[in-house]
Amino acid sequence: MQHQYRSDGQLSRNSDTEDTDHIVRLLAPRLAYFAGVARTEHVTRAARELGVPQSTLSRAMVRLEQDLGVDLFARHGRTVSLTPAGRTFLGSAERALAEVGRAAESVRADADPATGKVAFGFLHTMGSETVPGLIRAFRADHPRVRFSLVQNYGEAMLERLRAGELDLCLTSPVPDAPGLVARRLDEQRLRLVVPDDHRLAGRKRVRLAEAADEAFVTLEPGYGLRRITDDLCAEAGFRPRIAFEGEEAETLRGLVAAGLGVALLPPPAVARPGVVELTVTGQRAVREIGVAWLEGHPDTAPVAAFKKFLLGRRGRLLPE
Repeated sequence: MQHQYRSDGQLSRNSDTEDTDHIVRLLAPRLAYFAGVARTEHVTRAARELGVPQSTLSRAMVRLEQDLGVDLFARHGRTVSLTPAGRTFLGSAERALAEVGRAAESVRADADPATGKVAFGFLHTMGSETVPGLIRAFRADHPRVRFSLVQNYGEAMLERLRAGELDLCLTSPVPDAPGLVARRLDEQRLRLVVPDDHRLAGRKRVRLAEAADEAFVTLEPGYGLRRITDDLCAEAGFRPRIAFEGEEAETLRGLVAAGLGVALLPPPAVARPGVVELTVTGQRAVREIGVAWLEGHPDTAPVAAFKKFLLGRRGRLLPE
């Protein structure tokens, strides 16, 4: 059966179009009233249980039947009983109301100050040590707050932040984009990683220009570290010759250990055999780490607490 709206706000049948959103908006406020009357089979009793005037409830039921174009109740003086159409509608109405109830319970649980949830995104390179340490420290004072954790590269996380899938994210470079708020928290020195039998492996420090003729292994375009690598090489006077592109820093270290190139990488959580990590001199070879969130987006209590915690870690976000 198809419906359309008449100028009086009611639904009429046998039309060529159906605006589902409008139907839902029209019917949804009356579902609880309908379910209450159906449960008690008595308008006066239902009005008392629902806390609304009997006249309001009666009018709502009449209007609901008019909007649907079917009789939902058979009237018997002060009592009512469901028609076959009413029984069919009741089943769907109760499922809809139950789903709304579950949704309300879920969002209230996520916002609970003690047991709520934080959707937190971060770079792959922070997953093995930095983020576990942060969460452990935060949960010392908030032991029951839950986390939904997402690891990804910077641009992908910012897209998920804009889509409302994340509350906060740790990323690099620190974004400067409309609709986002970002705060610098720390910086991480990058090193030139070379194979342990490389011509530069006996050095402790190196100027990046000395690697101008080397093959580089890097993250794929779109990753923040790739952009930083390209910018630092340009600052050093050359464009890196890319031999391999990957999605994860430790994989790049493995490629370096295999003798397939050199790389600019942050320090590893655990030292890897087969490579030597050199301090880059002559330029500021660092990546800045920041936290970002949606501008004007209201925080739940657990998100606000974790945001405050992160901002309080300025200058000491990363492990020593």
